[in-house]
Amino acid sequence: AAAAEPPKQFTFDGAYGGEHSTEQIYNEVAYPLVEGVTEGYNGTIFAYGQTGSGKSFTMQGIVDPATQKGIIPRAFEHIFESVQCAENAKFLVRASYLEIYNEDVRDLLGADTKQKLELKEHPEKGVYVKGLSLHTVHSVVQCERIMETGWRNRAVGYTLMNKDSSRSHSIFTINMEIYTVDERGQDHLRAAKLNLVDLAGSERQSKTGATGERLKEATKINLSLSALGNVISALVDGRCKHIPYRDSKLTRLLQDSLGGNTKTLMVACLSPADSNYDETLSTLRYANRAKNIKNKPCINEDPKDTLLREYQEEIKKLKAILAEQMSTNTLSGKRDLSSSTEVLAFDPAEPQAAQDTGSVTRESTRAEVAVTAERISMPVDQQQVLARLQMLEQQVVGGEQAKNKDLKEKHKRRKKYADERRMQLVAALQSSNEDSSDWVLLNVYDSIQEEVRAKSKLLEKMQRKLRAAETEIKDLQSEFELEKIDYLGTIRRLERDLMLFQQLLDRVQTLIRRDCNYSNLDKIKRECVWDEEAACWKIPEPVIQKTSLPAGKRSSSTLLLSPGFFPAHQHTSLLFIPFGLRSLVKSCMQSTGWSFSGSSG
Repeated sequence: AAAAEPPKQFTFDGAYGGEHSTEQIYNEVAYPLVEGVTEGYNGTIFAYGQTGSGKSFTMQGIVDPATQKGIIPRAFEHIFESVQCAENAKFLVRASYLEIYNEDVRDLLGADTKQKLELKEHPEKGVYVKGLSLHTVHSVVQCERIMETGWRNRAVGYTLMNKDSSRSHSIFTINMEIYTVDERGQDHLRAAKLNLVDLAGSERQSKTGATGERLKEATKINLSLSALGNVISALVDGRCKHIPYRDSKLTRLLQDSLGGNTKTLMVACLSPADSNYDETLSTLRYANRAKNIKNKPCINEDPKDTLLREYQEEIKKLKAILAEQMSTNTLSGKRDLSSSTEVLAFDPAEPQAAQDTGSVTRESTRAEVAVTAERISMPVDQQQVLARLQMLEQQVVGGEQAKNKDLKEKHKRRKKYADERRMQLVAALQSSNEDSSDWVLLNVYDSIQEEVRAKSKLLEKMQRKLRAAETEIKDLQSEFELEKIDYLGTIRRLERDLMLFQQLLDRVQTLIRRDCNYSNLDKIKRECVWDEEAACWKIPEPVIQKTSLPAGKRSSSTLLLSPGFFPAHQHTSLLFIPFGLRSLVKSCMQSTGWSFSGSSG
């Protein structure tokens, strides 16, 4: 910026430099949001910024030192700390990990990480990914293992600005179902979802030096980020009636996080280099617009389609079945045990000497008979019920450290610190509102001089804001010109690609068979249909239309060749040969060993 220009000011909930740690950022900003997820709210944390500004470091972090672990692993620790300290509550925790690469959704934890998945929309669940794998997790270690597996499968590449540049948007989702019992013994069920989003960086081709496949990736990344910016602008602008969520896969997946039933936190990552001034300013404006979005979060009480509800109902049924069978088998087991004891004690065939020397053996045998009788009395279906019950109970976690006073005290301290931080933000917002122009104009002053001083300060403040707004307009115009140049370059590249494909199509079309439906491309274009859900064209299948010729007139003499005359892959048919050639064909076939039959008339 020029020296004469006033400094640009932006107001956010927190600002952190290179001297701060990820631990401090998480405790002050992210902790309240994740704590809300354990209470039944939906939450989303996403990092935005230009390539190489530290988004993946913020979300993923590094293991050593521990203070620089990213937001995602810290969220794991936070969630399971809350789960283990909970009383009278059970949790079902499942995780998924996906990426959006070149506008294709892929499962980073699936068997085939390159398979394209479809987006679907449910009237109650909203937008979801069909076929996305969900993995039940019981500990922080399992979550970290899943995260590392997905991280290895994610698309990365080399650019001039970052040797390990993320070439896709990734979303790590934690789905929680919470089962609680109140003081009156009534059951309550809540569901929550935490989206941890690592966006790919916005890029300028002149700085990254992207070519070929990297350039194609950068084009898709910039288009999806532009769609995200359009959604944010439309949400902030109250006059806009249409929100363009469908412009990209990213905005569709984050639809509920932008203006919906979700608490959302945006981490704007900035580069300290002066060469990235324009990109840094663009990121700040982006975040400044995003903070004006008004979401409507609420606790997801008693959701209909939950797996934990099914688990709890099945566990109750299995326990009832086991209790009934155990009470029945206990009586039969006692009868079997008493009869076995009588046989051991009064076996007339046993010699007296053996009875005297084997008294200790008989006592141990009685104990073994008791255990064996219990096992034998348990039918196979009861063993299956017990195995099923144990499996279901292992899927559910919660309350393992409910009596650990140290852990509960640590959890309370962190929660208290987060609440104090939130109260400080509320107080800061209130003080900024008190300094508004309305308060100055409506205030009652003791003297005219005091009123003049107050309103003179207000006038100077408004003049500074006016100069800042004029400078902002100039910056936005120059930024718009730069973006227009980038878009024009993208359009020219796409036009060249389109011209190449058109020339190839013109050359290849002359080689297409005339009996194929693709020989008439105009008709094929009319039959193509755009699929809004899959964001692709549905085109007709290639069809070869076989033309059957009319049967020829039979001559007075025919020649029938045996099926052996034709190769195995061809159909058997008849050959009709004029009578004048019959003797010649017959002699040729007999010399080669072919069978021959003829008819005349």
